[in-house]
Amino acid sequence: MSKTVTDENILTRFIVPIFLVFVTPFFAMLMWHTNVELDGSFLNLWNEISAKGFLTVINEVWFSRFFGTVTAWKIIGIFAVLQLLLMRFLPGKIFTGTITPMGNLPEYKDNGLASYIITFALFFGCALGLNLFSPSIVYDNFGDILGALNFTALVFCLFLYFKGRYFPSTTDNSHTGNFIFDYYWGTELYPRILGWDVKQFTNCRFGMTGWAIAVTSFAFAQKEADWSIIISAALIVIYLFKFFIWESGYMRSMDIIVDRAGFYICWGCLVWVPAVYTSPVMFMVKHPVGLPLWAAALIFAAGVGAIFMNYWADRQRQEVRAKNGNTTIWGKAPVLIHATYTTETGEQKKNLLLASGFWGISSHFHYLPELAAAFLWSCATGFSYLMPFFYVIFLTALLTHRAFRDEAKCSKKYGKYWEEYRKLVPYKIIPGIV
Repeated sequence: MSKTVTDENILTRFIVPIFLVFVTPFFAMLMWHTNVELDGSFLNLWNEISAKGFLTVINEVWFSRFFGTVTAWKIIGIFAVLQLLLMRFLPGKIFTGTITPMGNLPEYKDNGLASYIITFALFFGCALGLNLFSPSIVYDNFGDILGALNFTALVFCLFLYFKGRYFPSTTDNSHTGNFIFDYYWGTELYPRILGWDVKQFTNCRFGMTGWAIAVTSFAFAQKEADWSIIISAALIVIYLFKFFIWESGYMRSMDIIVDRAGFYICWGCLVWVPAVYTSPVMFMVKHPVGLPLWAAALIFAAGVGAIFMNYWADRQRQEVRAKNGNTTIWGKAPVLIHATYTTETGEQKKNLLLASGFWGISSHFHYLPELAAAFLWSCATGFSYLMPFFYVIFLTALLTHRAFRDEAKCSKKYGKYWEEYRKLVPYKIIPGIV
C-alpha cells in the first residue's frame, strides 16, 4: 500500500472522525452562546475563553445544559412524536429510492409537504390562536433545547451503531472494527425502527421542519419586528417548503444513498442543523438592521428567484428520469447518456445521465442558486459581523466537498459513461472555473 493511500486512510478513518465527534458538539453550543450572549462576535468568544479558560466556558455553556430542562424535553418530545405520527398516518403516494449496492430498494411515503404545512398550522394555532405558549418559545429555550438534543443525538447514534452491527434492517450494513469511525460514519445505510425510516425522520421531518419552526420562533422573539429578520425567516420557510415538494428527490440524493446513518448525518441533522443553519436569524433577534422596505423587497424577490431556480434545476432531472427521457428541456429533446452499471451483487442496472438544460451548464449547477439563496437570507443582517455568514461559508465548503465526492462516486459507478458525460459537461459547479 502506498504512503499516499495510508495517509489518506489515517485522515479519513481516524483524524477527521475523532475531531468531528469530539469537537463539533462543543462548537454547536458555542454558536448559540456567541449569538445570544456574546453579541454575535467570535472575538468576544475568544476573549471569554482567554479570560476564563476553555474548559470553564464549555462547562458553563454545554455541561450545565447537557440534560436540558423539563420545558426543553417537552418541546423536543412533543415535536418528535408529532413528526413520527405525521410520517406514519398522513396519506401519501409510495415511492422508491435508489437501488442500493446490495440490491435493496427502499420505499417511502411522500407526505412531507402535508406534514410541513400541518406542523406550521398547529404551531400558529396553538401559539397565536389558543395562546398555549409564546410563539418565541423555541428561542426562549434554545440553549437548553440544544443541550438536550446534543445528549439525545449522541446516545441515539450509539444505538444506531449497535443496531447496524447486531440487528440491521437490510443487508446494506457493515463495520470496519474501528469504533470511532463506525460511530461517526454509521454501520447501516437504511435503518428502520418499528417501520419508521431513520434518515427520513432525522434529515427531513425533524431536521428540516425543525429548522423552519425555529427561525419562525426567532422572528417572533425580536421585539422590533425588523424587516431583515422577517424576510430572512420567510426565505428559509419558503426554501424548506420547496424542499418538501422535492422530498422524493432528496431521498435519492447523496445524503441518503451514500451517507450512512451515523454521527455524520444523524447528529448533524438533529443538532448541527438547528445550531448552525438557524444562525443568521438567531443573530438578528438582538441585532435589528432597520432594513428599508424597498431593500427588503429586493432581497426577498432575489431570494425567491434563487429558490425557484434551485427547484427548477432539480425538477428537470426528476422529470427526465420519471419519463424515461420522453420530455423536453427548454423546448428541446434532452441530451442523454444511457449508462449501465453493476451493483455489488452483480446485477446490471441502467440510468439516464442528463447533459442539457441546467445539467448541461455544470454537473452541480443547482448548488449555485442554493448558495445564492443562503447568502441572500444572510445578507439581510448587514455586513458588520462574520457570524451571520458562517452558515454560507459552511454550506460552500460542504457543497464543494460533496461535488467532488459525487464525482468520485459517479466515476467509479458509471466508468466510461461518466467519461462521456464529462466531455459534454466538463465543470462541476461554476462554468469555466470548477
